[in-house]
Amino acid sequence: MAEKTKKDTLEREYVIPLREKIRPVPRYKKTPKAIKSIKEFLARHMKIENRDLNKIKIDKYLNQYMWARGIRNPPVKIKVKAIRKGENILVELVNYPEKLKFNKMREEKQGKDALESIEKKKTIMQKVKENIQKPQSEEDEKTKEAEAKTKASAEATKEMEKAQAKNAKHQTEKPKKSGKPIRVALQK
Repeated sequence: MAEKTKKDTLEREYVIPLREKIRPVPRYKKTPKAIKSIKEFLARHMKIENRDLNKIKIDKYLNQYMWARGIRNPPVKIKVKAIRKGENILVELVNYPEKLKFNKMREEKQGKDALESIEKKKTIMQKVKENIQKPQSEEDEKTKEAEAKTKASAEATKEMEKAQAKNAKHQTEKPKKSGKPIRVALQK
């Protein structure tokens, strides 16, 4: 058990035995019981008031690791790191298996990419605001007016074409189905 303390945070590593807790439980309830046993163990060892399990939050990678082998076959012991921030405790897996490492790295990369795209959008918006604030020349205004007129006329022609097509569709008579000839034996 390793301990690191800061002002309001407390970090500890535990190896939690689960075999004795999940052994008497029915097969279809073993993994949920294992997760509950992790929370109970940490409530006892991290000294939570009234042993409130709602104050313990399990990391999604730990949850994936617990459920990786299904509901009937959870791991029998697990090494976790518990981080206390105020009253709440966050529980993380210490040694990630290869598959979870790749998932975690991919999600971190996606998070970084998302932040970069947000920053790019902010810079673009700032440039747009600066361009709007600058006075525009008369030529720019004339070209914009001409573009607006062409767009309006194009939209109007599209609407007219749609209306004509709709009218043509509803006015034409549907041809009668010729279909296959009826067999002589069935005509009697």
